[in-house]
Amino acid sequence: MPFFQINKSSYSHKIGRPYRIFLLGLTALLLLSGCVSSTEISSPTIAASQTPPSETATAFQQDTATQTSAQPPTATVESPNYERVLIISIDGLRPEAIVLTSLPNLENFMETGTYTLTAETTLPSSTLPAHASMLTGMCPDKHGIDWNEDAEESGFANSPSIFEIAHNAGLKTVMIVGKKKLNQITLPENIDIFEFVSDNDSKVAQVAAPILAEGFDLAFVHFAKVDLLGHSHGWLSPTQLLGAQNADDAIGILLNALEEANLREGTLIIATADHGGYIRDHGGSLPSERKIPWIVSGVSQNSLVISRPISITDTAATAAYALDLPIPEIWDGIPALEVFGQIPPERAEFPCE
Repeated sequence: MPFFQINKSSYSHKIGRPYRIFLLGLTALLLLSGCVSSTEISSPTIAASQTPPSETATAFQQDTATQTSAQPPTATVESPNYERVLIISIDGLRPEAIVLTSLPNLENFMETGTYTLTAETTLPSSTLPAHASMLTGMCPDKHGIDWNEDAEESGFANSPSIFEIAHNAGLKTVMIVGKKKLNQITLPENIDIFEFVSDNDSKVAQVAAPILAEGFDLAFVHFAKVDLLGHSHGWLSPTQLLGAQNADDAIGILLNALEEANLREGTLIIATADHGGYIRDHGGSLPSERKIPWIVSGVSQNSLVISRPISITDTAATAAYALDLPIPEIWDGIPALEVFGQIPPERAEFPCE
C-alpha cells in the first residue's frame, strides 16, 4: 500500500497512533475554545453527539502541555531552497473539523510537520478575496479583489502574486481549481497549466495527480466541496464533515501520485483553507468564519505548534522563501521561518483586519 493511502480500518489499529491523532485533534478544540493559550477566539457551537469524550481532556492537557508551548529552535539554518511547493486549499474547512472527524492525511501532516489551527483569513472572509490574499501575499486593500463572484470583466488581482514571481524566475506553475473564479487571482500568462474541474474533490485530485506527477515547481490545488456542503447543510454538519473526509481522501490521491513519481521528497506542502463558516454562510468577522488551519509538511518529522499569529498571506511568503524567490516589500505576508527551524519574525497582530 502506498504510504499516504491510509486504510481507515488498519489506521485505527496502529499502536499508539490513534491516541496521538486524537490528542492532536483535541489540541484544535482546546485552542479554538480558549482552553490552551494561543490567539483568543470564541468557543465553537458543537452538537453534544459530535463532541469527543470529555474524560480524555485531563489526560490530553497533561500529555500535550509541552507540545503546545513548544518554541522553534534558536539556531538559524541556510535558506531551504526546496525543489517544489504544493499549496492545497480545502475551501471552507474550519479547524474544528479536524477534531470532529477522521482526516488521516491532514493528521499525518500535523504529526510530522509545523502547524497552527488558529491562523486567520481576510476580512471579508470570502472565497475569492481570501484566495487572492493566500496567493498574492497581500491583504484585499492591496490586491484589489473585493468581489466574490465569477466576474472576469472586473480584472485580476494586482501584482505581484507568487505565481508571477515564480513564472518570471523560469519555474513551472500549475493551478487546478474547483471554482472557475479563482482564475482572477493572477494573469493567465503566469500559469503554465490551468484546469477548472467542476466536480467533486475526488475528480479534482484525479485531474491534478497526473499533472503533478509530470513535474512542477509551484502548484496550487483547490478543493471546493466542503464549502458547498457548508452552504447547503451547515458548517460542521455531519454532511459537511463527510465532505471533509472526502477532501482528505483527495489529498491522499495527490500524495500517492507524488510518491509514485518520486517527487514527494523535496516537496513542501502547505495545506490550508480560505475561510470557515457559521451556520450556512461566511464572509463576516466571526472567529468561526475567519479562523483557518495552516499546516506545513515536508520539512521535518517533529510536530511543532505555532503559537504566534499566522495570516493567510503568509502562505505566499512561505512558498517564496522555500523556493528561494524574492519576497516583495509590498506583501503583508511574512515567511513562517519556524517551519524551517529558524527564528521566526516578530508579529504582534494579524494583518488584513
